Order: sequence, then structure tokens, then C-alpha cells
Amino acid sequence: MKAVLLDVDGTLVQSNAAHAEAWSRALAAHGYDVPAETIRGWIGMGGDRVLRRVDSRLSDDTEPGASIEQLRKEMFLRDFAPGLVPAVGARALLCRFGSAGMLRVIATSAKAEELSALLKAADIEDQVDLTTTSDDAERSKPDPDIINVALAKASCASTDAIYLGDTPYDVNAAHAAGVRVVALTCGGWDRDALAEADAIYDDPADLLRDFDRLKW
Repeated sequence: MKAVLLDVDGTLVQSNAAHAEAWSRALAAHGYDVPAETIRGWIGMGGDRVLRRVDSRLSDDTEPGASIEQLRKEMFLRDFAPGLVPAVGARALLCRFGSAGMLRVIATSAKAEELSALLKAADIEDQVDLTTTSDDAERSKPDPDIINVALAKASCASTDAIYLGDTPYDVNAAHAAGVRVVALTCGGWDRDALAEADAIYDDPADLLRDFDRLKW
């Protein structure tokens, strides 16, 4: 394998619940009563898709969707990002990928403005080679656009990369791009929900323990 494509939220940093709560509060400020528990199952797809799940008329390009998305982002960065913690073994796993000569490429549905805070929370700022966010893609996960952009940035064929993620949206997006997927349950999805992944582990530390036995 030449490259590992990396989701961040739920995979390398424990942030899925925080995103769900920020969405719920931002929506409530605009008159939409959607519990964080409901939104939790949508985290991993792009914000544009989350808005449409709430109301098919909402868009992040028009009002009030654009204001909801902006408020959500502000709330997340101000109220939640400072308290985030890494997934167990996140830094050690990325260091191991690097020592194996694999290019480490972020491929996330997060916005570019959020990425630096997420990488800092995961303590992996110096362990990333390239970054791709939802701002680089026309369509968000589960469409494969973000994965395809990440492959292009890495100058890597789909067969020479793996994707590390934590949601069914990650699995679907990567497979649609022809990339094999290693899924982690630390983001909150169980093994049944991630059953279509090519391999499943509990968290980065669990994957790291098996690293030398895998055929990368």
C-alpha cells in the first residue's frame, strides 16, 4: 500500500457526539427540534446531507440552512473542540503508518476551518502528509468524491490505498471509489453496521496491535 486515507471524526478523535450536540443546538436556535441522539446517526456524512435529513428544503447554500451550518461550526469550535480527546492509539498508529512508508492523507467530511482543531485534538498535526476536506469535493460522503480527491492528491491508484473510517458512510464512499476499508467501532457504530468493511477493529490501538500481521 502506498497510502492510507484517513477519516478523522470518530476515527482518530472522539468527536461524533460533540458534532451531534452542536448540530442539535444550532438547529434549535432556528426553530428545529432535533435531538442530538437522532443526529448522532447522521454524523459522518456531509453537513449538506444532515440539513436535508432535517428538512428536504434546507441547503447549506441558502437561508436558513447556511446560517444553521455557520452557527453549528462556531458552536463546535468554541464549545466542544477544546475538550475533545484522541481515539486510543491514534498518534501511535499514524506514526506506524509513516514508518511503513505509507503516505497519510486526511479524507474527511469536516470543513477545512474545523480540521486544524481536530488534528490538534487527536495530537497528529505532525503525522499527516496531505489533507482533503468536504470543501474540496462537490458531493460529500457517502458519495466517493472526497476519496477520489484524496487519491488524486496522493497520486495514488485506488488499489494502492486503504481507507480508515468509522461509519457506514465511510465504507460506502471508499468502496464506491474502489478502495478497501478498515473500519473502527470507536466512533459509536457497531460491527453489524460496519459489516461491509474489509476489516473491523475496536480503535486505532487495536489495529496497531495487528499491524505487522496485515498484508498492506
